[in-house]
Parts: sequence; C-alpha cells; structure tokens
Amino acid sequence: MSHVRTTLITGGNSGIGEALAKNLVGRGQRVVSVGLDAPDWTHDLLTAYRADLTCLEQTRAVAQEISSNHAIDCLVHNAGIILPNLLPDAKPEDILALAQLHLGAPMLLTQAALEGMISRRFGRIVFVSSRAAMGAATRSAYSATKAGVHGMARTWALELAASGITVNVVAPGPILTDNFWGIVPKDSERQERMARNVPVGRLGARGDVAHAIEFFLDERSDFVTGQVLYVCGGTSLVGLGP
Repeated sequence: MSHVRTTLITGGNSGIGEALAKNLVGRGQRVVSVGLDAPDWTHDLLTAYRADLTCLEQTRAVAQEISSNHAIDCLVHNAGIILPNLLPDAKPEDILALAQLHLGAPMLLTQAALEGMISRRFGRIVFVSSRAAMGAATRSAYSATKAGVHGMARTWALELAASGITVNVVAPGPILTDNFWGIVPKDSERQERMARNVPVGRLGARGDVAHAIEFFLDERSDFVTGQVLYVCGGTSLVGLGP
C-alpha cells in the first residue's frame, strides 16, 4: 500500500516508546509522540505533543488536537508509572491516578482516532502492560490497573475485529528503563541478582519490547487479536524473586 502509516505512541519520548519511535521513523513511518516531555531528538516524520495523561482534561484536549491534525492508523499506549507501596502504605488515590493513565487515557485517544481507523478498515492498537499484572509485591495500584488493561484490550478486540482493527497487549518483564532504575539502583547488586533470576539469564532491553510491539503493528498480523504476549525472559513462568 502507498499509504504511509502513522503511529501514535504515548510515552514516546523515552524508554520503550522512544526505541519504538526510532525504529518506525527509520522505516519511513510517521510517529506522533505524546507524553510529559517532548523527545530530545527530532525527525521529519516525528511530531510531538506534551500532556499529562493522568489528567482527564489534558488527555481529552490532546486527543482531539491529535485527531484533528493526524490520521492515526496505529496506537501504542506505552506511557506508565508504578507508584510502588506495600499494602499498609498504599493509597486509593494511586489507583485512581493509574486507572486514568493506564485505562482512561488510551480510551480517549482511541475514541478520537477510531472513526478514521474504521473508515480505512485498518487499525492496530497495542497496549504495553507488565508481567506485574500477574502480581508483584508493592504493586497494588500498578498490578490492578495493568490487569485491567488485559480485560479492556480483549473487549475492544471483540468489538473492533469486524472493522479490520486488532487490539493486543505486550507485557514486559524486567526491562532496563528509567522506570526500572527508579526502583532498582542502576548496576547495583540487586540488579545483578534479578538478572540471575531471569530464566534466560539477563534483564530485558528496550529493543526487546519494541520488537514485539512491531509484530502486532504489522499489516500481516491481522489474524492476531485479543492476545497478551509476555516479553519477560521467562519470568511469567517462574516469578522474579526478591
């Protein structure tokens, strides 16, 4: 097809989102990034918007602005934060904030792009979830909302299948990003111990996850929808240890 695909990436300014954005523009595709910050690199095929996706009003406004300026073919909801706390210190407010970020934001962004996807009979929606959706200490709000992503993605997959739109989830295990290092000190003994606990013997890299997302974005993946792919080095099978 001659149509140049446009992919909206939340959190496209860093980590997994940045790796994916660079891969896509490198192949001649357009990328729209939305996040707290703009990317620190530029490209003719990259457009950036800034918004706090934990804020309902900002999310609604940026979703309308993006859909007015771009024909979005693919949406990758990658933005996420963890807000870790053991149960005695966990706060219901954190559940509400993460529900907006992990669930409400992609709903608004997808709704804004949906008419165009349906009219073109093509769409790819990919959520970046987490192995922690299966449960992890200190992750009450994070695990709950990431598990919710899986249910919402399956529901959308059923609703949108007849329109040529697929909806899938990539659930990373321990990946070396700023989110990871915000909890585990970089190059620490704890990081090394975690790497030894991963069945494949290493922690994941941003590119590992970007590669899996690109599979779901591919036009040839139209027979795959409603799936959760764990990109976790085998930790979804055995856990991660302390």
